[in-house]
Amino acid sequence: MTRAAAAVRLLRADQWVKNVFVFGGLLFGGRLGEPAAVGRALVAFALFSCVASAAYIHNDIADRAADRRHPTKARRPIASGAVPVPVARAIQLLLLLVGVTGAALFDRGVTAILVGYVVLNAAYSRWLKHVVVLDVMVIAVGFVLRVLAGCAAVAVRPSTWIVLCTFLLALFLGFGKRRHELTLVGADRDEHRPVLGSYGVGFLDQMIGVVSAVTVMCYIMYTVSPDTVALHGTTALVYTVPFVIYGIFRYDFLVYKAERGGSPTSLFLTDRPLLLAVVLWAATSVVLVNGTWRRWIATVVMGPGLVSGERAGR
Repeated sequence: MTRAAAAVRLLRADQWVKNVFVFGGLLFGGRLGEPAAVGRALVAFALFSCVASAAYIHNDIADRAADRRHPTKARRPIASGAVPVPVARAIQLLLLLVGVTGAALFDRGVTAILVGYVVLNAAYSRWLKHVVVLDVMVIAVGFVLRVLAGCAAVAVRPSTWIVLCTFLLALFLGFGKRRHELTLVGADRDEHRPVLGSYGVGFLDQMIGVVSAVTVMCYIMYTVSPDTVALHGTTALVYTVPFVIYGIFRYDFLVYKAERGGSPTSLFLTDRPLLLAVVLWAATSVVLVNGTWRRWIATVVMGPGLVSGERAGR
């Protein structure tokens, strides 16, 4: 692998999939049909991707010694020696400069959230990743910050339910990843990630079970919340619940039976049933929160006469 290719791998562009949470405010804030809002959400996505890649590089530098003892992380550019630490530091600083400066020119709210994300990741890398349970909670907060940045970019007040659902879903994925790491490294868990020594498979199974159930219930309550119904003008979001339930159960299956929980991002990109569930959930949600598309589908299914009659009845 050339040094240039290794430098590109250093960015972990595949992990930018996590930044789709930036579009949460655009979708569930009722502004998906506004081109200007879509453009601002895309800018926020790009800025967050720069800062997130800088955070990944920082963590890879800090963890390079432990990564060299890991079965798969040993192939990372810094751990393998493909990218020297000084070069990695330079790339990290450049990404931070682009991300934070771009945000300062773009939106003050987005800037504050990005700076908070940088500070949180620095604290995680130095201390918080060694504190059992709190390490996963900090990762979950990072996903919430993505949602908040997207909401700030499009001037949407974040729904309490969306924040809770995001936090709980990220907790679920984080505990699943910890379980996979624990079973993968086995007796070497203390050398790879010291906090793994404080976890146990039974404990993580309990956490995954609790959080997955609460996540589903939280999402159901969001779809039927009076505020949600009032904002989108429909109670039909409840029909997206089966996709969420299947996605969570499919992830459980991959963690427990297929032993593939090491990288949630990789699972979403490579497991077709899981990817299909996510795509169908997103597509259905887009249709249901968009009044024009919802009425068009109703016209096709029910016929123009019935739809007109329903409106008259209201």
